[in-house]
Amino acid sequence: MAGCSEGEAAVPLLEEQEQPTAVYFDGCPGCIIDREKAAALGVKFEDINSTIQVNLGSVYTNDFPNQGKMQRVYVQAEQLQRMQAPDLLNYAVKNASGTMVPMSSFAELKWGVGPSQIVGFNGYQSVRLTGEPAAGYTSGDALNEMERLMGQLPKGFGYAWTGQSLQEKQAGSQASLLLGLSILIVFLCLAALYESWSIPFSVLLVIPLGIIGSVAAVYFRGLPNDVYFKIGIITIIGLSAKNAILIVEFAKDLWKPGKSLVDATLEAATLRFRPIVMTSLAFIFGVVPLAIATGAASKSQQAIGTGVLGGMISATILAVLFVPVFFVVVMRLFRRKDATEGIRPEAEPAAVPAAHHAPAE
Repeated sequence: MAGCSEGEAAVPLLEEQEQPTAVYFDGCPGCIIDREKAAALGVKFEDINSTIQVNLGSVYTNDFPNQGKMQRVYVQAEQLQRMQAPDLLNYAVKNASGTMVPMSSFAELKWGVGPSQIVGFNGYQSVRLTGEPAAGYTSGDALNEMERLMGQLPKGFGYAWTGQSLQEKQAGSQASLLLGLSILIVFLCLAALYESWSIPFSVLLVIPLGIIGSVAAVYFRGLPNDVYFKIGIITIIGLSAKNAILIVEFAKDLWKPGKSLVDATLEAATLRFRPIVMTSLAFIFGVVPLAIATGAASKSQQAIGTGVLGGMISATILAVLFVPVFFVVVMRLFRRKDATEGIRPEAEPAAVPAAHHAPAE
């Protein structure tokens, strides 16, 4: 998050000094270099910078073969020789004649205060703020709290989101649209599969049964409603519909030849009970490692695994009981429309009239 002022705000900097040259760090000792002494000793200022860079930051020199591989060589001071500020004065700089001159001969350390970094944002001088949600709170809660605090700033200050926070704010309002689009795509695929606009409703009615299990599992584990939970919800939409399809497909095929709607549905539920349970158990046991994951990225794995695990358990148990009911209710409501679409209503086939024989002449 970057806070930016609306006007040209002056930032206090270090006063310009002619001699000696001082380099300050915020709350740290600064290295004061006497340019006249360094010039008298034949030391160039760029050599001083190079020496500090090599000892503190390391520098790449060359490559060397090692066991069939080419490895890079980096030069840097030993760890114990770059831990304290006084270690800086022990480094030696090569002068013009090739002699090594210690930095203590032309430099000294002094505590000072100065800006470590000047941050700009959209043309304004700004301050960068970062944070993370406390335990039990989501990233959305943290964003809302920071916005509340920013609203208490004096007049003339503003704020703007950057990086991942900006992307979360932009994508947060799209979650409901994404879930609705997922359900619409499933509905259109089912409509094309059954060549009917009514049968897909009996399949989609099982989706809330799976979502109930996902919400309950995440709630009891104390997990937040984050993007990983939404991914699990979208997964449950497809898996719940899969269990309902197994029953509805058989019920429709048994209903067409002339069986009653209730008998066809009950027989389909009986025939597909074992496949539904076996495939669901296989998937449930497959996501258990995600729900109990540990180590790196375990929180994201637990969020997805817990939501999918709870949703599959509830969708499996409740689908076997409620999908036949949904199918019977929907078919009775849309019986006339289904009859025009080629699905035989619950009625006995009409008797074929006997042929009329004309008297022979």
